[in-house]
Amino acid sequence: MSPGFWRGRKVFLTGHTGFKGSWLAIWLGHLGAEVHGYALQPPTQPSLFEIAGLGQRLASTLGDIRDMAGLAAAMRAAAPEVIFHLAAQPLVGEGYRDPVGTYATNVMGTVNLLEIAKTLPTLRSLVVITTDKCYANPETGQPFRENDPLGGVDPYSSSKACTELVCAAYRQSFLAAAGIRLATARAGNVIGGGDWAANRLVPDLLRDFAAGRTAQLRNPRAVRPWQHVLEPLAGYLMLAEAGHGSADFAQAWNFGPEAADCVSTGSVADLLADAWGDTAAWQHVASDFPHEAGLLSLDADAAKKILKWRPIWSLKEAIRQTAAWHRAWLAGADMHALCLAQIAEYEQQREQQQR
Repeated sequence: MSPGFWRGRKVFLTGHTGFKGSWLAIWLGHLGAEVHGYALQPPTQPSLFEIAGLGQRLASTLGDIRDMAGLAAAMRAAAPEVIFHLAAQPLVGEGYRDPVGTYATNVMGTVNLLEIAKTLPTLRSLVVITTDKCYANPETGQPFRENDPLGGVDPYSSSKACTELVCAAYRQSFLAAAGIRLATARAGNVIGGGDWAANRLVPDLLRDFAAGRTAQLRNPRAVRPWQHVLEPLAGYLMLAEAGHGSADFAQAWNFGPEAADCVSTGSVADLLADAWGDTAAWQHVASDFPHEAGLLSLDADAAKKILKWRPIWSLKEAIRQTAAWHRAWLAGADMHALCLAQIAEYEQQREQQQR
């Protein structure tokens, strides 16, 4: 990432009120970008967006990506050179509860954005964030590569596979000819401070640990590729910057942890309990939660070899940073400043690794 590239760069960021979107907005502001956000109201209370005061730190428009007219007005007013599309319905459970809304947001919302994007004369680089769950998953234990078949048993995963297909079609049919480089990014399970989503492992654990309750895990044997939120965000930033200069990066990319950090939810719970201390504990409780994949991992070799991206923080360090963030929030700390401090620490270690 080059601060000189981002300084003063006009960026349109959808989903800036969400967990990952808020972290990306903070990082882009730190790099000096001119950020225009478009999203629904923050999805949780509390939210990182509100705690970090982001409404006063960037140009924020509250709107729905299913509203094509509202989205078009915001995008054209921003006149962006770079777009990050994070706005989505991001939860497996919500996909089962509201499949129509999930497909409308994740598929047609992306269609709306791309349909408008192809008309923007200033736009050069566009990164659409999907998920590691976009792959057809026979649970063989083999890490997924970018050219593996797409699929999804549940509506959320299926909607993200559809999003990938939409992006591929728009890339070839419209955007390449317009000089717009569209990349998609498939990241692992992200953790970090400022996530209060329901039915998500680490937020659920932190709520229970902070309250002195024994946490309940519905599937402690499920294996996922865990990583701190700054890891894929670094990949998105590097990808957008590279795509601005070359069409070679207009493709799908995996951003996942090292193999050692693809571990069970029970192992994550153990690490977080150790990092939290006190009387933190968990137990397995049977649940009637709908189907979830039992095994999922990503092959990020392409990002490592071509983008020169690679994970910086181990899972243990990611959990330490997450627990420290949450304790600081409970103590009333300045969370925007703490986010910047964690970003600076991460950047410093990334620079040291690349030397």
